[in-house]
Amino acid sequence: MLQTSAPPSPVPAPSSSSSAPDLATLLEFARATATDPEVLARLALHPTERTWIRLEGPGGSEAWLIGWPPGSETGWHDHGGSSGAFVTALGELSELSLVMPLPSAGWRSLELEEGVDRQRTLEAGRGRAFGPHHVHQVINPSATGHAVSVHVYHPPLPQLRRYARQGDVLSVAAVETQEDW
Repeated sequence: MLQTSAPPSPVPAPSSSSSAPDLATLLEFARATATDPEVLARLALHPTERTWIRLEGPGGSEAWLIGWPPGSETGWHDHGGSSGAFVTALGELSELSLVMPLPSAGWRSLELEEGVDRQRTLEAGRGRAFGPHHVHQVINPSATGHAVSVHVYHPPLPQLRRYARQGDVLSVAAVETQEDW
């Protein structure tokens, strides 16, 4: 993934309180940021690699503005126990997810039951929030156009678990920490 140079200072978040932001607050921040042309203009798009800039989210959360070239995707992953939200700002994203929380530790491979897969199409302006045990894959399904989205996580991502998926078997492939990004 190609990272664009970070702005001189993060985008200021709405006034924050000492309590953790709830899912509605995370989603509202992502929606508001996704419609801010000044923020969107700061992201350089690359023809073949994802690009991003880090933003300051509400209540101590971290946020990211991400550019998705045609056909790019994340692979299956979770957010290390953080809750979050994301909204498509431009283009369209597809999300594949599991409708069951996975244990956060103590396993290397799981056989998934039939019927746990879900797919959503998120056009510009649409998004979703999710809890701390959410596992998904996000894809720009377009063969020709970029997509841009805003993602926000609380607490800030401690780690990211990446998964390999072979049919109904999901296996832990790697655990990344902030030093890996």
